[in-house]
Amino acid sequence: MPAKPSVRRTARRLACAGAVTLTLLGAGLPAAADGGGQPGPDRFHRQRVTWSACEAGTPADLQCGKVTVPLDYAHPDAGTLDLALARYRATGPPRGSVLLNFGGPGAAGVSELATGGKRFMDLTDGYDVVSFDPRGVGRSSPVSCGLATDDANARAVGAAGDLRDPRVAHERLAAWRQLATACVKHSGPVLAHMGTVDAARDLDVIRQALGDDKLNYLGFSYGTRLGAVYAARFPGKVGRMALDGVDTLTESAAEQGLVAVEGQQTALDGFLDWCVQDAGCPFGDDRRAAGDQVVRLVRSLDENPVPSGSGSRLTGQDLVRALGRGLYGKRLWPSLERVIVSLVQDGDTRGVTAFSSGGVTLPARRGDGPAGTAGIPPDNLPAALMAVNCADDPDRPGAEQLTRELGRLGTAYEQASPVFGRARLNELLMCHGRPRGTDFVRDRVRNVDTARMLLVGTRGDPATPYRWTVETARRLGPSAVVLDNRADGHTGYLSSRCVHRKVNDFLLYGSLPAGGSSCGKDPEPPGSG
Repeated sequence: MPAKPSVRRTARRLACAGAVTLTLLGAGLPAAADGGGQPGPDRFHRQRVTWSACEAGTPADLQCGKVTVPLDYAHPDAGTLDLALARYRATGPPRGSVLLNFGGPGAAGVSELATGGKRFMDLTDGYDVVSFDPRGVGRSSPVSCGLATDDANARAVGAAGDLRDPRVAHERLAAWRQLATACVKHSGPVLAHMGTVDAARDLDVIRQALGDDKLNYLGFSYGTRLGAVYAARFPGKVGRMALDGVDTLTESAAEQGLVAVEGQQTALDGFLDWCVQDAGCPFGDDRRAAGDQVVRLVRSLDENPVPSGSGSRLTGQDLVRALGRGLYGKRLWPSLERVIVSLVQDGDTRGVTAFSSGGVTLPARRGDGPAGTAGIPPDNLPAALMAVNCADDPDRPGAEQLTRELGRLGTAYEQASPVFGRARLNELLMCHGRPRGTDFVRDRVRNVDTARMLLVGTRGDPATPYRWTVETARRLGPSAVVLDNRADGHTGYLSSRCVHRKVNDFLLYGSLPAGGSSCGKDPEPPGSG
């Protein structure tokens, strides 16, 4: 699950200069060997980050560096890759680092810290604030599926259609298989080692390279899954860990999809409740009619896409992606309303396209979004999202079983949301044609024996529902303390003054809120006044 919309763009200006690619074994590392005379993994833990200025155009006080990790931890002599890092130095008495992960999976932490790092400056009262591009993301050997240069693949996997129809289902399954082959072709060897278990081991290498005895960590959305896996894998190394917008550890892809559809529909209902009170609402002032109009608009654009520049066309599924992004926080609602007005009244697709191209499910088609930056493929974010989610998913039903399940699930998804149901149902096919993933997340992340952790759940979260916070806390065991954010939007740290303060109190001073604590709705987000 992604975190804030600002971290979900498929391409952004990145902060660190220099290529970060697969390298030969031992680059920049001590030439240690294990007892058998072969290069051993311990040398990766004896690194120290060398910090230097980032490229021009980034904040002057941002520093960049890198850490080298094994491509395959089971065979550390089989090659390495470099992970890009960035940091803001502590301004108060230093007590080590706090590491940030912004979600996705697929969000590039270096660029996000460069463009949005000022929102975390109060943490520099005690910490170096550090983020990184996870393996396969941004400047860390980015994966790709070639979608920016293969419009046929992009259209096939993102097409509209009722997957309850076996003919449509088989066509779409073939398209996802073809995409899986394209991802292997365009990504290189890192694609086979993209799972969260690998990323958690990377976190431990980063922790030691930063010189920290324990990992202090703030993870958003998917970043909470990464934090939970780290806690299960390295329980004795957990320092102060805060998880905001808590992901599920147990539900199948089908169950997650249905929950996501329900959350998105709830958020859409909230948007429409707000919209019809405004004289400029493109759906009028009748609330029931407004919901029907959204459905009709999506279906109409799927049947008759409209030109959107550079030879491309805007479809109903593009509008669905734009709606999904615009519903992540109430601050986006006025902008979402304006771009829909422009589309409906003037036929201007630019605003909807700008929202749509920031989505994480599929990239924009050629001409719909920015090109890749500094050699980073424009489809890196969705390619990484698919790679990580599939690496973490042990279920691989065959084509016939999937077709039967689509027939059964299609009605439930449509009933949950006639707007988002079909798109979410289609996403259930994203791992078709890929190797089976690990069962570690589902089976082994439980009852962790760690220091106390803070889990933040937001009641009106459209992406990671509050019940996932409660379920994950129960699964992690007594170490987990839940903060109930009684507000709307995805995650709470950047939208709630109360959550912001309580998370900072924990990370900086070790002060946990009492069990059962909650935060109410804030009139303004942190830093707005």
